[in-house]
Amino acid sequence: MKIVKFAFSLFGINTYLVYDPATKKCAVIDPGMFDREEEEAMERFIERNSLEVTHIIDTHLHVDHAVGIGFLKQKYKAPLFAHKDDEFLGERIRQQAQMFGISNKVEDVSIDSYLTPGEVIKIGEGELKVIHVPGHSPGSVALYDEKDGFVITGDALFAGSIGRTDLPGGDMTTLLKSVKNGLLTLPSSTIVYPGHGPATTIGQERASNPYLA
Repeated sequence: MKIVKFAFSLFGINTYLVYDPATKKCAVIDPGMFDREEEEAMERFIERNSLEVTHIIDTHLHVDHAVGIGFLKQKYKAPLFAHKDDEFLGERIRQQAQMFGISNKVEDVSIDSYLTPGEVIKIGEGELKVIHVPGHSPGSVALYDEKDGFVITGDALFAGSIGRTDLPGGDMTTLLKSVKNGLLTLPSSTIVYPGHGPATTIGQERASNPYLA
């Protein structure tokens, strides 16, 4: 599959669009578009490439990764996929948004289909395997494309860092175990696309990430 990164400014969030060139099916992962300009950037890419949005997928339901869900659901009528353990966060999106003064612009969300560990999500002829990586949030997941050699890690693993654990449901011990057992076991060449910041590789993080020594 092909992967495209959109960097949206309000939260410095990486939103990813993955698509199968053969069937034109696509998924939007961690929709962080906030204003009309950012929504239009996503719309233009989808229209220009004649794509069909079949999935909205959230690696976790913190507000920065979920602020664009309402727009996508209204525009493309696609279902939201996320882990059940983050359902309580989806029910508190507006509450989360209050600290940023934007609660009037977002709505709480409900999960349409629960992701389960080991599940394979079909995007046209492409596949994303669900890896449960709790610790940043209870329901955090990563999405692994074995064929094309990349993994979308949300806020579990970054270049040179890991996710924070001081938010509701966070736990450092759990996160470290999740990353070491669920992500660092992937092939070294696997490209890591995190929720914030630049891409890296599993090999690079295994060798030099100070949190994972």
